[in-house]
Formats: sequence, structure tokens, C-alpha cells
Amino acid sequence: MTHVRFTTQLGTFDVQLEGERAPITVRNFVRYVEDGAYDGAAFSRVVSPKTSGNGLLPGLEELDSAILPNGDVPISVVQGDARTGARIGAPIALETTAETGLSHLDGTLSMGRLEPDSATTEFFLCLGDQPALDFGGQRNPDGQGFAAFGRVSAGMDVVRAIHASPAAGQSLDPVIGILSVRVLAA
Repeated sequence: MTHVRFTTQLGTFDVQLEGERAPITVRNFVRYVEDGAYDGAAFSRVVSPKTSGNGLLPGLEELDSAILPNGDVPISVVQGDARTGARIGAPIALETTAETGLSHLDGTLSMGRLEPDSATTEFFLCLGDQPALDFGGQRNPDGQGFAAFGRVSAGMDVVRAIHASPAAGQSLDPVIGILSVRVLAA
């Protein structure tokens, strides 16, 4: 099993990748890690459920529904991408959660996308269970969900700290730097 370590401005966390269950997505991500595409990149986006009146995640920004057509379906994630100038390859095929058997649980690492088969470098981490992101979920109108491919194995407190950082709408302000992402020795 492949593990990667994210070193950020707020600390370090490790992710266990599911290469046997999501091989296309894991190969894609590891290729970018090995190319250094995430070194010097940032977590720049945070999405939180609406907090007014429901008592969920007090103090977090309200969901901005301008990003996705179904932005009114609340989720809780933090998103990162490759650094500016990184070499970006062709988009990969979407490995749905129906195919992989994975789910968007607390700490899940998944690929960002707009349309099926359009993912390249954008990724996000779930805070809490996010079934709306799975195949058949309501977050994306096509119902295909997103490609879950790993889960935080250590350092979830760092992911939560990134998510709780100051934001203007969905934009972290300031962004949280990703100093490096490395594949850990087996």
C-alpha cells in the first residue's frame, strides 16, 4: 500500500492511497507527486455547510454555491491543486465509488472535477462523512460523484486546522502552503 506525506505551513499529515481499488487515480496522483507538482502549491479552497440555524460546524464560512451547479448541497472539504507552472497531463477516467467500493468518509482524499473524465491535479480532503460526493450523491448533477482514492492515516488535526483557517467565501485567505508531498518508503 502506498502512503504519501503532505508537509504544509500548518503541519504534516499522511495519506494511505488505495492503489488496488482506484489504480488509475492513484497512478495519476503519484505521478504528480513524483514530478514535484504539489511542492510549493497550496490549499486554496474550503467548502463548509451553511451554519446559520443548524448548529453544524460553528464559526465556518457559509457555503458559496457559485462553484458547482448543485452547490446548495452542503459538503465539508478543503481543496488543493498543483503549483502554478507544473506540467499537467491529460485528464484521467473517473473511477466512481460504485466501481471502487470506496466512500467519501472523514479524511478521504478525492479528485476534483467538473465533468466525468476531466480530473488532472485538483484534489480535496473530506471533513466528516460526505455521502453527497459518492456515486449517486447529489453534489454533482451528473450523479457520478467523485473519485475517492485514499484516506488520512495520521495528522487529521492538521487537515482540520487548514479547514478552520480564515476564508473569504470559499477562498482561504491567506492560502495554506503545501511545502512538499512525498511518497513514503514501504
